[in-house]
Amino acid sequence: MAIKAPQTEDFSRFNILTVDDVQLNRLLVQKMLSRFNFRIREAANGLEAVREVLNERPDLILLDMMMPQMDGFEFLEWLKSSPQNASIPVIVLSALNSNEDIVRAYNLGAKDFITKPIPMDKLFSSVSAQLGI
Repeated sequence: MAIKAPQTEDFSRFNILTVDDVQLNRLLVQKMLSRFNFRIREAANGLEAVREVLNERPDLILLDMMMPQMDGFEFLEWLKSSPQNASIPVIVLSALNSNEDIVRAYNLGAKDFITKPIPMDKLFSSVSAQLGI
């Protein structure tokens, strides 16, 4: 199924932060979304993501859960406890797939949970919904 973005939209105004400790995963997400001209920034773990959020507030965060130093659950707790950043939508992209992990992510404030491998149509659909496209 081919995915087409509306031709009249300029998606470069959207700043997306992708957080994953595996560089290849970040590259794949960037490749999937670059065709829509989103501005993509990267962080390799939760601590780097904190710095990125404080440096420039993203419109959306794509978050892996299993990372060293500060995992996705800890990052979500930090993000949602910060009044100035709590409204940033988060889509989890994770190999975790137990109901317990999925419910925990939603309870911490995730807006969606996509299990890896990431289907392109599901990713764009979720990103579009969270950004109001």
